[in-house]
Order: sequence, then structure tokens, then C-alpha cells
Amino acid sequence: MILTVGDLVTDVLAVLRAPLAPGSDTPATVHVAGGGQAANTAAWLAALGSPVTFVGAVGDDQAGRDRLAELHLAGVRTQVSVRPGASTGSIVVLTHGGERTMISDRGANLLLASADVDAAIAQGAGLLHLSGYTLLDQPSRPTGRYALASARAAGLRTSVDAASAAPLHAVTTELIEDGVTGHPFLDWVRGVDLLLANADEAAALAGPGTPADQAMALSYAIGGDVVVKLGAHGALWAGPAGVVHVAGEPVPIVDATGAGDAFAAGLLAAWSAGATQHDALLAGCRTGAAAVSLVGARPPLPAT
Repeated sequence: MILTVGDLVTDVLAVLRAPLAPGSDTPATVHVAGGGQAANTAAWLAALGSPVTFVGAVGDDQAGRDRLAELHLAGVRTQVSVRPGASTGSIVVLTHGGERTMISDRGANLLLASADVDAAIAQGAGLLHLSGYTLLDQPSRPTGRYALASARAAGLRTSVDAASAAPLHAVTTELIEDGVTGHPFLDWVRGVDLLLANADEAAALAGPGTPADQAMALSYAIGGDVVVKLGAHGALWAGPAGVVHVAGEPVPIVDATGAGDAFAAGLLAAWSAGATQHDALLAGCRTGAAAVSLVGARPPLPAT
């Protein structure tokens, strides 16, 4: 069993048919569906046949009920608190030419409960995977750190997705202004077995350098292994044994939303089943390639 802990949102995905025209109209195809880094990874894990439980929070609203129903239909178990007075998180995603911009309302995701983490761990699992957004958002940060500590204490392996470069930069600026030096995110994830980041996130955490050098520096900083996703150029895995790199699978990009979450699912499913680093990277790249060929962040739901 894999536990994914973190965010569940409504994605309002606008696939632009022309570059965004600020202050005017831009033609687009609009699609509404479930999203959120941890929930997306859970959905892809279920599609790959891995038993998975999603741990999170939603508002007491129709959006929350719809999002949970989608996860259940996808084959994902849930350990979720319903928070009266809070709205289910939502994200507006603007995508054009394979690139995307996200506008986020974290909503009930900020109210993640440690009791739900405890309940999920008690059900039995081998791996806890945490969305980095849970650490980057100050209200949910204590629960995110609690989840990692509790999982390690229970003998689970742990992994964290670094989430997004912009909030990584923002939290650094915020805490440096408060007199904190170094990147706080690395303190929060120190001791995890595996940190996943894309190239921009790796640069935000490690500074300038090649992806391999950045990954090795991050591995040393956290005392665990690091995977850096390189998009069409594949991915690499860095740790005490050195660096393993695999090439990407060139595919036409329809929509990049959720590609990193799908990559994480493919990699974690293989890794938790005992695959080598090389084979786990290949599995991640295959699942990421499948994701960019679809509109939306998740695999299609099974027919009812």
C-alpha cells in the first residue's frame, strides 16, 4: 500500500487556442475535473494497479463530494476530513503550446489533519508520499512534517515531491526576511528516502549547476536519494552510488498538466515493487509520457 498525502482540488483547465490576450478575450476549450498533486499521483497509482490511499481534506461542498467520488471511481481509497466552513481547493490552469500557468486557491487543503495521517498509517503501508505543497503552505506545514516523522517511526519509506519552483522561491524569500539562512525546504525534508524535483525546482533548491550536480548536492543535503525530472530529456536518480540517467520518450504534448504527478506514480509503483533505479526511472518516464498525451491531470475514469 502506498499513501499519498496532500492536496485535492478542482482543476478548471483552459486549453488556449491562441496566446493569452490580457485585458481581452482568448478562445479556449475549458475542462473541469479533479486535480491536486497528491490526488493525481494516487489516481495514476491506482490506474497502474498499485493499492493506494489518499489522505487529505475537502470542504463540505459539492465540489468536495465530486472530487472524492472521482477518486473512489478511480480505485483510490481515501482517508479524508470534511471541513465545514472551508471550500474545496481549486486551481485555474491556463495551458498553451505545452506550457501551463496555475492560479491556486488552496482551500481546505490548508486544514490537513494529523489524525487522518495516523489512521492511514495504522491501516498498513510501505511508503508515504507527500506533496510538497503541504510543506510550502504554512498552515499545513506542521501536519506535513508530522506525516513524514510518523511514517519513518512506523517503518515506512518516505518520498516528497518538491511541488513547484515559484512557491519554493517565495518561501525562501519569506523566511530569509525573518533571518533564516539556507533553504528551509531542505530542512523540512531531511531524512526522506527520496525527493522528486523537476529541473526548475532543483535549481531553486540547489542553485546553479548541471542537473546531475544539483541532484548530488541535494542528495547530500537531505541524506537521501534525489530524482530530477528533465521532461523530454528523461530523468536522473542521484544517491550515494552516483547518478543514473535515462532518456525520455518523445511524444507529442497535448497537455502537460499533471505530467510530473504521473511520473511520480510510475516511478513509485516500480520502486516500491523492488525495481532498480534505472527501471523505476523508465517506468516514471512512460507514465509521464502517457499523461502529456491527454487533456487533464489524471487517467480516464473507468466506464460506469
